Amino acid sequence: MPTIRPSSDLRNKYSEISDFCHEYLEPIYITKNGKGDLAVLSIEAYERLVGKYELRKLLLDGIKDEEEGRVMEFDETFTKLREL
Repeated sequence: MPTIRPSSDLRNKYSEISDFCHEYLEPIYITKNGKGDLAVLSIEAYERLVGKYELRKLLLDGIKDEEEGRVMEFDETFTKLREL
């Protein structure tokens, strides 16, 4: 279940929000006039999220390269690198 707080808590209870985000590594959803407006999370949680996205993209790129024949065997790769 997501944690939801009003925007006034950013000003009045910043330390609580910060402590929660650091302890649980999950976002707090901030509302403005009763509607969803922002998601706040720690830098560590943000970097983990971005890292997962970047890893997924690299894996998908690798799968696509494999499917389209743009890969070489390990030995062949290093032989070509030594030649350069």
